[in-house]
Amino acid sequence: MAVKDKSVSFSDEPPKTAKKRLILNAFVETCSGHQSPGLWKHPDDQSMNFNDVKHWVNLAKQLEAGGFQGMFIADVLGGYDVYSSSLKPAIASGAQWPVNEPLAMVSAMAAATESLGFGVTISTSYEQPYHLARRLSTVDHLSGGRLGWNIVTGYLNSASRNLTNGADQLEHDERYAKCEEYMEVMYKLWNSSWRSDAVQLNRKTGIYTDPSLVREINHKGKYYTVPGPHMCQPSPQRTPVIMQAGTSRAGKSFAAQHAEGIFVSAHSTAGVKKSIADIRAQAAELGRDPKSIKVLAKFCAVLGRTQEEADAKYKDYIQYGDSEGALALFGGWTGVDMAPYGDDEELRYVSSNAIQSYIESLIKTAPKINGGKWTKKTLAEHIMVGGLGATCVGTAETVADEMERWVEEADVDGFNIAYALMPGTFTDVIELLVPELRKRGIFWTDYAIPGGTYRENLLEKPGQTEPLPDHPAAKLIWRAPVVGKSSLVNGVNGHSSTVTNGWHDDGYEGERLDAHPARDFLHYADEDNQDARFNTLGKKCWPHFETSNKASFGYRCVHIDWYPSGGVSVEEGTAKILQIRKDRADNRGLV
Repeated sequence: MAVKDKSVSFSDEPPKTAKKRLILNAFVETCSGHQSPGLWKHPDDQSMNFNDVKHWVNLAKQLEAGGFQGMFIADVLGGYDVYSSSLKPAIASGAQWPVNEPLAMVSAMAAATESLGFGVTISTSYEQPYHLARRLSTVDHLSGGRLGWNIVTGYLNSASRNLTNGADQLEHDERYAKCEEYMEVMYKLWNSSWRSDAVQLNRKTGIYTDPSLVREINHKGKYYTVPGPHMCQPSPQRTPVIMQAGTSRAGKSFAAQHAEGIFVSAHSTAGVKKSIADIRAQAAELGRDPKSIKVLAKFCAVLGRTQEEADAKYKDYIQYGDSEGALALFGGWTGVDMAPYGDDEELRYVSSNAIQSYIESLIKTAPKINGGKWTKKTLAEHIMVGGLGATCVGTAETVADEMERWVEEADVDGFNIAYALMPGTFTDVIELLVPELRKRGIFWTDYAIPGGTYRENLLEKPGQTEPLPDHPAAKLIWRAPVVGKSSLVNGVNGHSSTVTNGWHDDGYEGERLDAHPARDFLHYADEDNQDARFNTLGKKCWPHFETSNKASFGYRCVHIDWYPSGGVSVEEGTAKILQIRKDRADNRGLV
């Protein structure tokens, strides 16, 4: 098995059979070259057509025909100006410059496809949540529920200076703290502002939406004050598939709580194995199923029908790479300016602690690259085809072996495929690699739910359009009540729960209603029809309160519903509810 120095290190033992069915996404950006600076010059590359919507529609159709799970669309809001303290190298080489806004093209691609998902990168640092919630709900509607949101907080000061009146970015951990509150607002708007049956479309009564089933969220926090309500009715997924890329301490904590899909990038399995295990462990501590979080590693495949053909392709590609563009990207990604160093100067011995630390990590995780000798030239060449991450050069069998090894050693669930050439890399993956993966039984022959939502196909669970019950967004969903059954989730920060004798099993008995800690935050489900529901049940009932304490959100809320119970007459129950309404009419709604 021949592998270029650019690629990851390989173990000598054959990989064990993968137990997972792989997820494949196309990793793209609305620019030329993306992770392969300079390769737009290659005569077979079409990435410079990114301004043409037909370019994206054709790519989406190709990916869907090939069985790709989705298209993962990166984005930046500023230029790469760290290298040489200038934007000029990035501008001249076309290193993610120019770059268009990513969400605009998704509806066109969705209209041309039926099952392909679209994960779009959007920062929480520079746009109000009220506005973004509306934009994402709109595209989730128009795509039939095939939208994902890759949440980032930003990493370029060039973006911050243009979007915050000249200021640099907030400190890293504060960006994540702000992002936590951002997500709180988004989840409330998407899930708690409209009840699932609010839209009536009743031509006889003339009621389009029942006003009593749309409410404000009245969020007041450190960073945001958002009264609401959300302007869009619930979309097919309510909450788009939540994705995240970042393995810092704060990033891993955020991912464990929120992410349904995680994007990681490293030269080898050693570079991500610990982070993935840490995220899954934190998720389990939060009560989430750690295996429901799908981890996707960046991976560039240079494929040939023979090893010689693959080697020739790589040699051909590298001659079009642009070292200045590569170093511009590196500067933006790491904050390190490589301009002062010579092309052949061994970087592990330079005076910069930041560079030494980074190079030592490269040597540790990818010791076979250039014999462990990293120079500025080596670094640039390493980035030219596929960026900073794993690149495998070989036959379909070679690449499939390597993918299986990543699954076995690092516990990834699939790969975001970075391209060398657009769309040639994806064509090779579909024509050469996908048949091999299917032969091994580790890639689907069709979408799990053809025409389904992004979340249904990601989880391979028909009907799972909304986040799983253990996800914080799911615990906020305001659902229409179901007679005789728990409505699962109703109201801000509600959650499904075990019901004991008609009460949430939280230690508060019926006679202690007035002492309940959520007493002041009542929301009445189906308020105008409570008596009718009593009568319909035809049995003794008692109001059911669902409460939730979410430490990270810092608030408590409650809803009321009806459940069969004993020991309380219909008349007593009705009288009690009427008294609650009278006493707390001014406190309906949300904290």
